[in-house]
Amino acid sequence: MTDQATGASRLLQIGQVADATGLSLKTIRHYDEVGLVTPSERSPGGFRLYTPADVDRLMVIRRMKPLGFTLEQMRDLLAALDTLEGDAADSAVRADAAAFVDQCSEAAAQRCAELRSQLAFAEEFAAVLSDLAGRR
Repeated sequence: MTDQATGASRLLQIGQVADATGLSLKTIRHYDEVGLVTPSERSPGGFRLYTPADVDRLMVIRRMKPLGFTLEQMRDLLAALDTLEGDAADSAVRADAAAFVDQCSEAAAQRCAELRSQLAFAEEFAAVLSDLAGRR
């Protein structure tokens, strides 16, 4: 997403971001409206323009959503990640941010295990139905 000739970061329009993230335009606009990911710039015509860092934030959200994280938890995790990536926060703030990221990691692992179990049951059921359908 960097212009080879100038080295400048290329701004993406919302449609390009939707293609890159697999999120709908409506979802991306919603995340902007609730303050999760605000586009870094606007075009002269008022269109949302996103940087690669904005796209990265949207990918964090996209990955959290199927695991059942709330918008507030998403917001808090993004803030914690910002804190850990920055260098201005004091050690107590950084420790709190790291602890929250750890909590989110554990919650994500737990939810993944639950989803794997549900998927196994669903696949088992689909196999039973397939066998029944094959007997006709």
